[in-house]
Amino acid sequence: MTIKTNLMGAVAGAAMLAGAQGAFAAGHGGEITVAYFLEWPMPFQYAKEMGTYEEEMGVKINWVSFDTGTAMSAAMASGDVQISVSQGVPPFVVAASAGQDIQVVDVAVSYSDNDNCVVNSALEITKDSAAELAGKKVAVPLGTAAHYGFLKQMDHFGVDVASLNVVDMAPAEGAAALAQGSIDMACGWGGALRRMKESGNVLLTGAEKEELGILVFDVTSAPANFVAEESELLAKFLKVTADANAMWNSGENTAEMLPVIAKDAGMDEAAAQETLAGFVFPDVETQLGPKWLGGGSQEFMQGVANVFVEAGSIDAALDSYDGTVNTGPLQAAMGM
Repeated sequence: MTIKTNLMGAVAGAAMLAGAQGAFAAGHGGEITVAYFLEWPMPFQYAKEMGTYEEEMGVKINWVSFDTGTAMSAAMASGDVQISVSQGVPPFVVAASAGQDIQVVDVAVSYSDNDNCVVNSALEITKDSAAELAGKKVAVPLGTAAHYGFLKQMDHFGVDVASLNVVDMAPAEGAAALAQGSIDMACGWGGALRRMKESGNVLLTGAEKEELGILVFDVTSAPANFVAEESELLAKFLKVTADANAMWNSGENTAEMLPVIAKDAGMDEAAAQETLAGFVFPDVETQLGPKWLGGGSQEFMQGVANVFVEAGSIDAALDSYDGTVNTGPLQAAMGM
């Protein structure tokens, strides 16, 4: 999730790279490159460190850490990366909207409680009295998924956005302003959101937002040509990932998995466990259902893109994001 100026730079980069989408050559020499994030602990890292991916897929994997989802898009466009794990939806939407031929192949992680809007506690406004927000001053990072979530929440509560004084603020700035009492509500994510909660309360929980179609999640993405040419290899990758998620979700393997995941993520165990506590790793059947890849994700991406257009962050949205999701490899993984 990035502010408008960063998004515009990302769009420019994606547009230049879109026409030069790197083909995944058939003679790839039995190895692929997979992108992931440090300090973002996930079950797949246990399988990564155990060598399970290479064993099951029969190829050498070069694991490369990235700092941003935008950089992942650029690396996939150039052909340097074949699979990106846990790419954020906003940078994916930016790249796809600019013409880069990339596809979502699974839902890597959901973290709806990690992106929200917080009302100043002094107002004592809850979901049952949200109409009282009319006329209030709200800090929103325009052109982000948080902006989309804010609009969807206001629509749900019947609050006319035109009646609000909406100020474009990065989450950290919004958290500070909320603490100072200079604004009535702030929207954001991550550490800034945790600080916001020290000054107020959320109107809806993550689960309640998901019921409204307000999703906060990362995806596993790949260039469309790689998905087409190496669908079986990709299915094996997704199968190993799903098995690692199931192993973690069972709750019976935490002691074994956590130290390995934390070390690979470059974190201490306590920090990794705290982060993982806010993550949900949906199983394959759930991912293929209507809430996620069966329609919900596509609708969400369309909504995010429309918000980006309205905010001037991207030039145009696609007519539909249905073509940016390919469930074939994940369905094949379910049958393995």
